[in-house]
Amino acid sequence: MTAQKRKVIYQYAYERHRDQDQTPPARHPVIVVGAGPIGLAAAIDLAQRGIRVVLLDDSDRIGEGSRAICFSKRALEVCDRLGVGDAMVAKGVTWSTGKVFLDDEQVYGFDLLPEEGHKRPAFINLQQYYVEAYLVERALAHENIDLRWRNKVSGLDRDDAGVTLTIDTPDGAYDLRADYVIACDGARSALRDMMGLEFSGQVFRDRFLIVDVKMKADFPTERWFWFDPPFHRGQSTLLHRQPDDVWRIDFQLGWDADPLEEAKPERYMPRLKAMLGDVDVDIEWVSVYTFQCMCMERFVHGRVIFAGDAAHQVSPFGARGANSGFEDAQNIAWKLAAVLKREAGPALLDTYALEREFAAAENIGYSTRATDFISPKSAVSRTFRNATLKLAKHADFAKAMVNTGRLSTPSVYDTPLSTPDGETFAGSARLGAPLPDAPLKGADGKDRWLLDSLGNDFTALCMANGARPAAPAGIELKVIGEDLMDKEGKFAERFDAQPGSVYLVRPDQYLCARFRAFDAQALEAARRRALGGDLG
Repeated sequence: MTAQKRKVIYQYAYERHRDQDQTPPARHPVIVVGAGPIGLAAAIDLAQRGIRVVLLDDSDRIGEGSRAICFSKRALEVCDRLGVGDAMVAKGVTWSTGKVFLDDEQVYGFDLLPEEGHKRPAFINLQQYYVEAYLVERALAHENIDLRWRNKVSGLDRDDAGVTLTIDTPDGAYDLRADYVIACDGARSALRDMMGLEFSGQVFRDRFLIVDVKMKADFPTERWFWFDPPFHRGQSTLLHRQPDDVWRIDFQLGWDADPLEEAKPERYMPRLKAMLGDVDVDIEWVSVYTFQCMCMERFVHGRVIFAGDAAHQVSPFGARGANSGFEDAQNIAWKLAAVLKREAGPALLDTYALEREFAAAENIGYSTRATDFISPKSAVSRTFRNATLKLAKHADFAKAMVNTGRLSTPSVYDTPLSTPDGETFAGSARLGAPLPDAPLKGADGKDRWLLDSLGNDFTALCMANGARPAAPAGIELKVIGEDLMDKEGKFAERFDAQPGSVYLVRPDQYLCARFRAFDAQALEAARRRALGGDLG
C-alpha cells in the first residue's frame, strides 16, 4: 500500500466592495452568513424569488475534505430548483440499495426506492466540495446575489428595525445593515455565540475514523455496513463509493481511542490493509471524530434566523445533516420572500421554526437511536444488539430492529399552514409532505416531470373535468389533462386523483390543501392559511 494525502480546493478572490466605504452603513434586505451548502442554497432560493442577498463567508476556498457525501432524493429535488441538480447527479454515484453484515455474513439488504417513475434516485454519493462548487458557480452567476469572500462577521447588534453586522476583511472592518440575517455558519456558529444562545444535546462516547481512499475496486455501488467484521473485530465499519474511484470508509474506534494517534498513517494504514488486502491506495482525506446530537431551543430570534448545522447537528449515520439543511433553506426562503414582499406578516417566519424545529427533533431522535444501536452503552444492550443481528437473517421482525442509521427522509408537517382534508384521499401523496414526483408529458408531447413543472409560487394542480377553471390571484394553475398529461397514470395513482380533484402546492413543493372539486374561494382561503393568515 502507498499513502498520499490530497486536497481538492476551489479558491476565490477577495474583492473590496463599495459598501466598505459607506457611512451610514449600507442596508440590504437579507444577509446570509456562511457560504457552505445551506447558506448557498438559501441565498440562491431567495434570489430566484426576486430578493437581493448579500452572502458572506470568512474563507476564500472550498474543498478541504469530502465531508458530507450522501445526498437524498429530496435534497436533489431541492437542488433541481436551484439549478444544480443535473450537475450533481451527472457527477455523483447513484445508489438505492444496501447490505448489513454480521462478521462476514449478510443478515439483510434493503432498497430505498423500489418503485419506478421518479426523476431522482434515492441517493447519490458526491463529495461536498463538488456540491459547493456547483452552488458557488450558480450564485456567482445570479444578479441578485453578492457573494463576498474573506468577510468575517465579528459583531452583531439587533433592534426592532433590523440587524447591524460588523465585518472584518483584509482591508479592515466595516458595518452592514440588514432587514434579516440568516445564520448558516455551521456547528461552531459565531453568530450563535455572539447572541449568547445555547446549543445543547448529547455527545456520544465513541470515536470514528473516516478515511477516503482512492483505489480501483469492484465492490458494487451499495451502502455496506458491517458489525464485528473479521478485519475490525468488536467494532463496526461502513463503506460507500464516491466519484473519481474514491471510497469512504468509516471505522468505529471506541471511546478510548486517541484521535491524534488514529489519524496517523502508521495507525490507519494497517486497518485499511486488513480490510482491503495488499492493494494500492491513495489517501484523499483522514478525520477522527466524536459525534454529537445538538440543537438550539429556538431557530428564529427576531430578525436573526438559524439554519443548517448552526441550528442543529446530528450524527452522520442516516445522512441527515446536509439533507435536512437543504430543507431548512427552502423552508425559510419562500417564507422570508413572502414577508419581504408583504404577501405575509412576520408571524409566517415563526412557522419556519415550528416546522424545522420539529424536523430537527425527529432527525435527532433517529440519529440517537441509530447511535445507541451501533454503540451500545452496556453489556446488556450489546447482547440484545447482537441477538437482533443474528435473528435478522431469518426473521422479518428482527430486520426492522437493525439500525445502522435510518436514512434521511423529509419530515411531514402537522402545522396550521395546511388546510385539513374534508375528504378521504388514498395514494402516496400526504398533506404536509413534499409532493411525490410523477412522469408526465407536456401539451407538446414532450416528457416532463411533475416537480420540474412547478414554479416558485403557489400552484394548483387540477384534474381536467370540463371547462378550464380560473385560479385565484397568486396561484398558478396546471391542469392535468390539458397542460400536463398523465400518460402512465402515476399522478392519478399517487394523488388518488379523480376528475375535478385539485391540489394546492406551497412554493417549497409541499402539499398544503386538496379538494375533490375546484372551488376558487376554498383555494384562496387555503393559500391565505399557508401564508400564515390564520395564525392571528
